[in-house]
This record gives sequence, C-alpha cells and structure tokens, in this order.
Amino acid sequence: MTDFTELNLVGPLLRAIEKQGFTEPTPVQKRAIPALLDGADLMGIAETGGGKTAAFVLPLLQRLQHERRKPKPNKPTAIILAPTRELAHQIGLCIRVFTRGMKLFHTVVYGGAPYGPQIQQLVRGVDILVATPGRLLDHMKRGTVQLDNVESFILDEADRMLDMGFIEDVTLISDKLPETHQTVMFSATMSPAIRKLSEKLLTEPQYVEVKQKTAVAEGIDHSVLMVGGQHKKDLLMHLLADGVKERVIVFVRTKATADSLKDDIEAEVEGLKCAAIHGDMQQRVRERTLRSFRNGRFSVLVATDVAARGIDVTGITHVINYDLPMEAENYIHRVGRTGRAGATGIAMSICEPRERNLLRNIEQILKQKVRIDENHPFPAPQPKPGQKKHHPGRKRSQASAGRDRVPTDDVKAFRKGPKKSFSKNKGKPGFKSHKSAGAPAHAQNKPASARPQKFKRAS
Repeated sequence: MTDFTELNLVGPLLRAIEKQGFTEPTPVQKRAIPALLDGADLMGIAETGGGKTAAFVLPLLQRLQHERRKPKPNKPTAIILAPTRELAHQIGLCIRVFTRGMKLFHTVVYGGAPYGPQIQQLVRGVDILVATPGRLLDHMKRGTVQLDNVESFILDEADRMLDMGFIEDVTLISDKLPETHQTVMFSATMSPAIRKLSEKLLTEPQYVEVKQKTAVAEGIDHSVLMVGGQHKKDLLMHLLADGVKERVIVFVRTKATADSLKDDIEAEVEGLKCAAIHGDMQQRVRERTLRSFRNGRFSVLVATDVAARGIDVTGITHVINYDLPMEAENYIHRVGRTGRAGATGIAMSICEPRERNLLRNIEQILKQKVRIDENHPFPAPQPKPGQKKHHPGRKRSQASAGRDRVPTDDVKAFRKGPKKSFSKNKGKPGFKSHKSAGAPAHAQNKPASARPQKFKRAS
C-alpha cells in the first residue's frame, strides 16, 4: 500500500484526507484500518505522533456511514474514551475534519465544562461520543447517556488511563456495554497491566505493533544544556532570543512557574509573544489559548505536563524542558509534541548539576545518551578535583549525619534547658533582629549592570 486509495476508504473520506494534505498512510494506519474495517477487535501499540487517531477514526466513520441510521436521543453508536480533556478535544477536531460532507454527528464531553450544552447535544442524538471516563460516568448516572446501542468502544492512550487511575472507571463503563460490540485499544506501551486489561476487554483481537528503535520519534534531535541554578532563566531567554524558532513549547513543573515565566519571557525577550497553559485555567481559556497558538498568534507556549498529551499543533519546531520532568516517562510525552508524522524537531533540556539523576533516568528510557551542548554563555561550574558530587535524595552516612547532631550526652540537658528569647539583647550595640536584618551589604549595593537585561531577539 502506498496511498490511502488502497485502503478501501469511501470517497468523502478520501477527499477529506486529500484536503488535509495527507498522501501516504503511516505504518499504524496501513495495518489498523483494514482490520478495523473488517470489524475485528484490535490492540494497537504505537508511538505518539504516529497517526493513531486517524487509524481508528477513519474506519469508524466509514462503518457508521455504511450502516447509516438516525441516532437515537442519549444513545450513541460509538464511544471513544480519552484520559484527558485535551486529548478528547483533539479527537473531536479530527472527527470534525473527516466528517465534512458526511451526515454523521458527534460531541465531546469532559469535566470542567457545563453540563447544559452537553446534555442538549446528547438529547438531540449523536453517532459518536468522545468522553473522559469521569464525565461519561456522570452522564450515565444522570441517565443522559445510555449504552444500549453502542457498537464500537475505543480506548485511546490506555497506558495513560492506567497511570491516572481510571482503570475502575473503564471497567465500569465496559461492563454496561452490549454483549456484541467492537473494542479497540491503543497504547504507547504493552505493559503487563495493559496486557491484562486487553485480555479482559478484547475478544480474539488482532495485534498491531509499530516497532521503533527508540521510545520517541527518530526525527527529534535531543540535547541537554548544563547550567548553574542562578543562570537557568538567563539561559532560557538566550535560547528564545537566539535564532528563529517558529513554534516553541517550554515545559515547567508547576502552575506558578508557568505564569511567572510567561511574564518574564514577554518582559525580557524583545518582540516575543507568549502564553501559558496549565490545570488551573478554565477549559474555555485553555482551548482559546491552544487555538491561538495553532493559528500563530504567539510563538511560545509555557506549559505544565497537563499539556504534554493532547496538543496536536503542526509545525512545533522546538520543545524546551525548562524543568526536567520528575518522571522520565513524561519526557517522552513532552518531546512527542515535535517531530510528528515524520517531521524533524528539536528537544532541548536545561539541567542543573544536581539534576543529573533525572537526566540519567531520561537516558535510560530513551536507550541512548543525550548529547551535551556546551555552546552557550552560562555553562555550569565544574566540580573541583576531589570534590564529592551532590546527589539529591541520597541519604548521608551515619558518620556524616552525626556531625550535625547535638552530642548524645547533652541531648537531655539541651532539651530541658531554658528557652531564652533573643529579645533581651534588643537595644544592645550590634544587635540586629531577624525582622530588621536586610540583605548582605554586597547585595544591597548591587550595581545596575548586574540587574537582568532585556534580551534582543536575533533577526
């Protein structure tokens, strides 16, 4: 098979595919679409960005079009479960694109959005319901979703479902389905837990696994820049100001860092427009932000890991890990936003010396060493000869720990000693309370030249 015309897809779908500029199916699409058109259950293992959404959406649409009948109120014909609202929204966009010219109806329901509009769509009747597990169960309890007519049940990113603790929700939903239906599961990995779940939900499934040499797409160039903690933000500003980067996602660990860093970037990098996205934002604001990023209204998006999955924006040239992820698996999902569908991308990670253990974990999951880029103006200081490296989280020996303790013989006396207040020294020469104590003299007289400077973007 060299193009979509050989996959036996109907005319409206082929025209929609052509409008999107796709000419050749990805490996997972070549193998999954024929199997799903035949009605088989399927377990698909494929990397992020490999086109798996279209791999299950296209055959689903074709089967629904072929068996076309008016959808019943509150009784969808197909259920697609996604672990996050971002991924659910992305699947909904994919369905919207491919259903142009076809009289098929769908809606997307997820937590954080009002029930009213969702209930109106469900009462009107939909062929396909895309949902997060929690919100689907809520609608089932309200009676606004009934599963009597479901013929296709699709779980996308099943591994993420397990990671987020949705396994019980998925099982509850599956138990309410009609006895005869098609079940499809897609996952980035085939862990023992995923295998166990597939054995429970699937009946004589076909297995489609797209082999990969690494855990991420091959078109991504990985590099790490070692920097001292005091220059971490300076290095980021240098990277954003240096050269042309069309679309950049900067990943951070916390919501507070996302908001503050967004303001710092716009203040310090001349001519650069930036936005932030994280879990505390209302869903409509997050959707508007992603839409603006997709349309090119700003070029830098600062995001927490809530955005690592589910963002499907073409042309992301760089992913910059301002904070290394605490869990190495999140690195895979972060950098998977670039280098998608055969394109190339650049993944840059800023690493402090104390975070080398996090870097090693990433290298283990990548199964390769990450290239260290020393070509930047803020290199991390090298340890002096004989100096012991600091390993965060490692317990100190009893001998070294004991040096910081009060001697054992004096513990009792120390604990029973009188609690004296430092206030008795107030007014004496040289006294300085902790409240009135200022910064060190050298910091109080900091010269203007040492203050943060505005970075000018390279043309």
